[in-house]
Amino acid sequence: MRHLRYVLTIALASVCVCLSAQVDRHDVRSGNRRFRKGDFKESEINYRKALVKDSTSFAANYDLASALYRQKNYDEAGKSLDRLKQAAPMSVNAADYYYNVGNVALQKKDYQGAVDAYKQSLYRNPGDLEAKENYIYAKLMLKNKKNGGGGDNNKDQNKQNQDQNKQDQNKQDQDQNQNKQNQDQNKQDQDKQNQNAQQQPQQGKISPQQAQQMLQAVQAKEKDTQDKVKKEKAELLKSKQKDKNW
Repeated sequence: MRHLRYVLTIALASVCVCLSAQVDRHDVRSGNRRFRKGDFKESEINYRKALVKDSTSFAANYDLASALYRQKNYDEAGKSLDRLKQAAPMSVNAADYYYNVGNVALQKKDYQGAVDAYKQSLYRNPGDLEAKENYIYAKLMLKNKKNGGGGDNNKDQNKQNQDQNKQDQNKQDQDQNQNKQNQDQNKQDQDKQNQNAQQQPQQGKISPQQAQQMLQAVQAKEKDTQDKVKKEKAELLKSKQKDKNW
């Protein structure tokens, strides 16, 4: 929530004229000191001590709401402020009171209550820029809720959808990278097979070099055979001539 005023005014303990004689101002002031140090639980205890002595104390109720708000106990903070709804509109701090009522309602997602409270605050202090911004925001959330937008719930759903879409996109990118790696590996395997096929002749076939060598071997063998036949014929002819002379 933008510009949400977390600190509910704690100065009322010194400015409120509604304090009765029964109020233990020491407890309220001790609570304020604890609050300023950020010790909200201890300040809550001090304010409750003051309320035990005077349950109508404006300052104790108001500051108790502040301590509860800081502890994100919005239900109890709202109850504490509600006890002042009769006296608050008459006080000089009415604008701040309604502003803080709006803050509590906004945290509880009571957008109609927040709009009404901020409107009362601006009626008493038109120059409060934070009240204007929160009033506009509460009206927008109320409109979204009436239109079925769901206010903050719709924001959460949109964020979940965005996260899911991001996860789906990341998975898709991973799948694409894996497919590319598989394609590259298949291409490498195919190239290796082609290279092996070029280096080794296919089964049942001979290369041109081998065919030439075989032809030369056949021709050499045929020449040897012819030479042998010629030699045998020459010897036979020579033998016949000797017989004739005999």
